[in-house]
Amino acid sequence: MINSHCHNQIFAVPFEYPLHFAQDVLAESSPVLVDVLDRVEQRRHRCAVYLDAGLAAAQPDLVRRITEYFHARPDRVELVCPPVIVPGGEAVKTGWQTVRDVIWTLGNLHLDRQSFVLVVGGGAVLDMVGFATSIVHRGLRLVRMPSTTLAQADAGIGVKNGMNEHGMKNFVGTFAPPFAVINDLDLLVSLPFPHWIAGVAEAFKVALIKDAQLLDLLCTTAGALRSRNLHAMAEIVRRTAVLHAEHIARSG
Repeated sequence: MINSHCHNQIFAVPFEYPLHFAQDVLAESSPVLVDVLDRVEQRRHRCAVYLDAGLAAAQPDLVRRITEYFHARPDRVELVCPPVIVPGGEAVKTGWQTVRDVIWTLGNLHLDRQSFVLVVGGGAVLDMVGFATSIVHRGLRLVRMPSTTLAQADAGIGVKNGMNEHGMKNFVGTFAPPFAVINDLDLLVSLPFPHWIAGVAEAFKVALIKDAQLLDLLCTTAGALRSRNLHAMAEIVRRTAVLHAEHIARSG
């Protein structure tokens, strides 16, 4: 008779990713993005860029600015193809054709686990591209640049990538921490008012649960937020994003 034996293997994998809060990140003089890509190793990095169609329509010069940013640094970064524009909103998370297109493109470009994908857009686009990126070679390096107040304060900060399926929101998905998150204040300037104020609603929810000082700040700056004061919003987004990040790290 052969005796049975069980070996119980336990291991832990630490994750680390920075949250950057900046302005005019795509200016030719800004070092933020390229320094982020250099965080682990300094060499010439290959990168594909995906861009939310709604943002591209609201800021028509964005494709040009992204392209010129990369082309100004040929010794440090390679833009492997022109920025790819994908649909925004929940529809992009429902159905699999766009995800397949992203996967197919990343494969055709021969991107590997040391390559980067930069995704610029709202939460749904971050989810879809994040999901595709997380399953190619078991995970490429994803840099998120959220473009809505809600995404900068919440959806772009966490470690989840979700797709709608089986009649349920985020039924399919992965846990895949990004390589980095860059919150660029200038991406918020073209938001329609309902999308501008959505991040404030999220901040109120988080403040009521976790942070009385943030709640006080929201009340005292409510008028400035309603009048689209960019720097007032920057402080609310930063405080809320950090609370979300700390919740992910410490709350199980």
